[in-house]
Order: sequence, then structure tokens, then C-alpha cells
Amino acid sequence: MAVLEIRDLHVSVETDQGTKPILKGVDLTIREGETHAIMGPNGSGKSTLAYTIAGHPKYTVESGTISLDGEDVLAMSVDERARAGLFLAMQYPVEIPGVTVTNFLRTAKTAVDGEAPSVRSWIKDVRESMSNLRMDSSFAERNVNEGFSGGEKKRHEILQLELLKPTFAVLDETDSGLDVDALKIVSEGVNRAKENTGLGVLLITHYTRILRYIKPDFVHVFVAGRVAEQGGPELADRLEEEGYDRYLSDAPVA
Repeated sequence: MAVLEIRDLHVSVETDQGTKPILKGVDLTIREGETHAIMGPNGSGKSTLAYTIAGHPKYTVESGTISLDGEDVLAMSVDERARAGLFLAMQYPVEIPGVTVTNFLRTAKTAVDGEAPSVRSWIKDVRESMSNLRMDSSFAERNVNEGFSGGEKKRHEILQLELLKPTFAVLDETDSGLDVDALKIVSEGVNRAKENTGLGVLLITHYTRILRYIKPDFVHVFVAGRVAEQGGPELADRLEEEGYDRYLSDAPVA
């Protein structure tokens, strides 16, 4: 069983005012097939964790480790992390003018697997996934995310997830900007990936509404760059009722 382990992770970012610590000793273990929800107020370090796992150059790891099945993730380039089985669904997916969805997906699949998929089976898989996500087939020939609505961009992220078949997926506020119907469709896509591949999920969110569709095994509350509390699905229900005020009152002043 694959395991993604984060140990005593400290991460900073450069600002106009100098180096700013963001993560201040995060410990987390995610096993294949598990769903972990990361919740917390704005500025608590949730997205920093996501982009650090993916290898965004903006963030500097000051100390600590991230390992995947014992291999040092921090020593890997971004593309090596993808080939190792890590996937990031971004909060704000970028547009790529001049690159069609079809070419983007096939190029990504070839890069991750080390060989191009057969054309016949690939076309079948793409069409089936797009149909499941209620994406019109014409999207395949459009430029990546160009002119897409927020919901269409998020569906495209899950389309990538279904086709690339990673071992672990980090979903950074995938529910933001989605209406009820789109939220359900996107969630169904994540659940399909879990059922078909044993995907491990790190789901970052502010709200519990997506957790009605993607059931977490564990919930972790981030406050001021640390895990302030962790528990099972019942913790998310408590947060829905109580909010984050009690954590913020206990957090140290920066």
C-alpha cells in the first residue's frame, strides 16, 4: 500500500517584507485509498501545503520531509513527482492558449506513463470520462481552460485526474465557485477515481458541503501553519456548527 508521509514540515515564502514562515511543523500520513480533508481559515497554510507537495518554486522548504513510499519527494523535480504518482488540482486552473485539451491530455499521459497510449483506447477513455463529467465533446478541441467557466475548469481538472490515474491527488479548494450540480458531478468524478484506482486524496476546503459527496476518513484543522486538531468525519460537522473562532483565539499572534 502506497504511503505519502509529511514530517515536521516548515515552509516559507519571500515577500516584500522579507521571508515569511507559512508552515510551522506539519505532520501528516496519507495511505492509498484514504481521504483526508484539510480545513481551516484563510491564511492558515492549506494551499501552501498543496503547492509544496507539487513542487512550486515559490515556496522554500526550510526543514522537514515529504516522502512517497520512502522516496524523497523534495529531491524530485515537478515532472518526476507527477511520474511518481502525485497530482495537483489547482484552485485557479491556468489557461494555456494555443494548446488544445486533446493535445494537452495526451502529452501529459505520455509524460507520466513514459509511453504514448494507443490512439483507439485513448479516444474511448477520453470520451467516456468527458461524458461522465457532463462535458460537451467540443471541449476536446478547445484551448486548455481558455474561455472556460469556473465549473468547466474544475471539471477539466477532474478529467485529468481520471485519465492520468495518479496514486495521490491533492485537491486545492476544488469546490470553490461550483454550483450544486457541478459540485456533485466533480465529486462523482473523484469518487470514481477512488473506486477504480485506490486513489489517496488530500482534499483542501473551507466548507463541509463537498464532504457530503466525498466522505473523508480523517479531518485535519489547519491554523497558523500547524495542525490544530484532527479527527474523523464528525470533526467537520463540528466545524460547520462552531466555525474556527475558538482556534483563532488560541493561536499565537504573528
